[in-house]
Amino acid sequence: MAYFIHPLSDVKASDIGDDTRIWQFCVIFPKASIGRNCNICANVLIENDVAIGNNVTVKSGVQLWDGVTIEDDVFIGPNTTFTNDIVPRSKHYPEKFEKTTVRKGASIGANSTIVAGINIGEYSLIGAGSVVTKDIPANTLWFGNPARQMGYVSEDGRIFKTKEEQLNYLRIIDRQNDD
Repeated sequence: MAYFIHPLSDVKASDIGDDTRIWQFCVIFPKASIGRNCNICANVLIENDVAIGNNVTVKSGVQLWDGVTIEDDVFIGPNTTFTNDIVPRSKHYPEKFEKTTVRKGASIGANSTIVAGINIGEYSLIGAGSVVTKDIPANTLWFGNPARQMGYVSEDGRIFKTKEEQLNYLRIIDRQNDD
């Protein structure tokens, strides 16, 4: 096994990909799945029904609760909060937890809150401190409380105010690739 687990972490999972690094004070439950080349920073908790793809960065202070799926190439900023129960009550658990998916290439800024059952689209960008209460389409920029769409994002991270600007940029890139 070619991954690194800091000795001050409690990692029970065995499904961990090569070149993944898990830093100090992390708690990872036995059935969690973590892909290749991930960086799980200090003080992260990952429950059993969590799947993390390849090349994912999870910054410090994040908790990934049952029902969360993180696809490849995702960035999760420090202290991002995921929820998995729409009506939480102490010692009263739902029959099943809500499913939340963060699609390929998406980025979530620090201190954001992701409400249970949300799908965050490919290459979308959530600004720091946002509260996400509904599904996020691919290649869009959202921020605020509640988060509102404020623009568009290309796969290479360029931000556009309008869909037209984004499409014009993509046409230029396509032409360059055809040459």
